[in-house]
Parts: sequence; C-alpha cells; structure tokens
Amino acid sequence: MFARVSTYQPGPDSTGAPTEDTVNRVLELPGCRGIYYLKGTGTTSLSITLWDSEETLTGSQQAANAIRTESSEAQHMQILGVEEYEVLTQHLKN
Repeated sequence: MFARVSTYQPGPDSTGAPTEDTVNRVLELPGCRGIYYLKGTGTTSLSITLWDSEETLTGSQQAANAIRTESSEAQHMQILGVEEYEVLTQHLKN
C-alpha cells in the first residue's frame, strides 16, 4: 500500500474540514483505499490518502492535484507540501 500526505495551512476563517463532495471525489479515484484529514493544534493540517499500489498512486496524481487545489481554494487553505510514501505496516484496532 502507498500513501500521499498533503500539508496545509488553514486560513483564519477555515475549518480545515473537507466537504463531502471532496471526500467522495477522492474515494472514487481508482485504487484509493481511504482518506484521513487531521487538524493540527498549531498552524497546519494534513490529509492522508491510501492507495492500493504505486501505480494507482502515480496514476492519481493529476486528478488529486486538481481536487487538492480546488478544495484548498474553497476552504481558504494554503498547500504547504505533498509527499508520497510506501506504507510499511498497518494496524487498526477494532
């Protein structure tokens, strides 16, 4: 599995929360396994998307960039960075 982590700086009038439309658009991308949005206690927030494979991660870049740009503008957030990772382990407790 692979992950894309985007770092944002929300504006003073931004909740940092994605719209339902944004979440659905991301989840509809081929190979997307899930999405997390994290609001920091400081001046940054993160989104983490999970992907089946490196190929689906790479194949989603153009669409993800467009969604990220549109949602950031609508939510008054600045995109600080985007990084990609291989997920080496995963454990969620039920």
